[in-house]
This record gives sequence, structure tokens and C-alpha cells, in this order.
Amino acid sequence: MDYPVSVNENGLNLKPEKMEKEKLYHCIFQNKAFLIFKDSQDVLNCYEIEQEDLVEQIRKCDNDNELEKLFEGYIKGQNLKN
Repeated sequence: MDYPVSVNENGLNLKPEKMEKEKLYHCIFQNKAFLIFKDSQDVLNCYEIEQEDLVEQIRKCDNDNELEKLFEGYIKGQNLKN
């Protein structure tokens, strides 16, 4: 299956019909990371991250599983609750 999130010079391209519910997708555009997921009610959620060091860590993730592990560690390290 094609990855449902991509970017070009005009911005983000989303294919929500190809997204699995409750799965986190990501892309980088203009030095910002975008996290996208479709919730259990088919509502799209998008978060923009500008923090340079975190964007660079996201850039290094090869797949969505690595991305989820990155955020699990980040949440624990920042003492955040989900």
C-alpha cells in the first residue's frame, strides 16, 4: 500500500481513505514535522512540531514503528502523561 501522507512544493498531500484508524503517520515539510492520524471516528488529527532537535530525530525515523518508539521515550523523558 502507498504511504497515505506525502509532501511536494505546495505542501502536504493526504489520502485519508488509505489510512488505518489509530495509526500514526508522519512527514517533514519546511523543517517542520507533521504527525497525522485518523481516529476511531474517522476524524483526521494533525500536529505540527517545530522544535528543531525533535524534528531532526523524527527525520531519522525510517518507519512509523520507530516514530512511535521515539515518542514513547520522549514522553517518558519529559515526564508527560498521555
